[in-house]
Amino acid sequence: MDIFEKLADQLRGQDKTIVFPEGEDPRVLGAAIRLKKDQLVEPVVLGNQEAVEKVAGENGFDLTGLQILDPATYPAEDKQAMHDALLERRNGKNTPEQVDQMLEDISYFATMLVYMGKVDGMVSGAVHATGDTVRPALQIIKTKPGSHRISGAFIMQKGEERYVFADCAINIELDAPTMAEVASQSAETAKLFGIDPKVAMLSFSTKGSAKGDMVIKVAEATKLAKEANPDLAIDGELQFDAAFVPSVGELKAPGSDVAGHANVFIFPSLEAGNIGYKIAQRFGGFEAIGPVLQGLNAPVADLSRGTDEEAVYKVALITAAQAL
Repeated sequence: MDIFEKLADQLRGQDKTIVFPEGEDPRVLGAAIRLKKDQLVEPVVLGNQEAVEKVAGENGFDLTGLQILDPATYPAEDKQAMHDALLERRNGKNTPEQVDQMLEDISYFATMLVYMGKVDGMVSGAVHATGDTVRPALQIIKTKPGSHRISGAFIMQKGEERYVFADCAINIELDAPTMAEVASQSAETAKLFGIDPKVAMLSFSTKGSAKGDMVIKVAEATKLAKEANPDLAIDGELQFDAAFVPSVGELKAPGSDVAGHANVFIFPSLEAGNIGYKIAQRFGGFEAIGPVLQGLNAPVADLSRGTDEEAVYKVALITAAQAL
């Protein structure tokens, strides 16, 4: 069964609510309408009512039953409660006037809906840059207990094959502790999709075949990840072929329980991760779903601005599943 069919089965009847700040975008609006029709997620679409209706008319969308919330007409009492909650959350870092300005930003407004428990999660990024989605999430929702940072993973799927790639979205430079934490977070994401995680810590070296600070970093990250997750199959440093191809893994890393069988791939830098997932997507024909933000106190998804309606739909399913 396709992983998204499994997620759909899990979500039916759960009434998870997801807010879409970019409701005036046809890709987002189309996905929200499908989610409502399929009764998998209860979407809350943000935007000007007339503008949303115009987009719906231009695209032949049926808005029946869809909840559309216009921040400009949000009840004064509720807006004041949101203002007070954000002011308290910022704990002296912003003045009341600055908080008012922040809530004029649709991303902050939507993030506060998540923080205040009005919705279960948020999907954004089709129009806004990553920073516009991640910054409010870090300032307001913050990282979950035990997490020191967030990261971005992609679910890579083709037929029956499915893998997790990380970090492909957030941390530009990964030191050893960061890479180790990304490994732990990504293993949990894999489990969400029914993947029994076998985590490869990637490098241009396999078990000391090359030397240098970058190799030492990945070896140290592997050690830290194993210490934090003693029951998890993690190995490194591994070149991609040693991690993925059984014959190469047996040759280069004999005795490894990961080499040649990895399904969670942790890249040593954002540069490598971003390039890697796009090569798999464009050359390999894999569907890249994400990025899935990992390590936050509540589910927030950051779409690619090159996304399409299908990807928005699937990322919303992932975000709702994270809230289960």
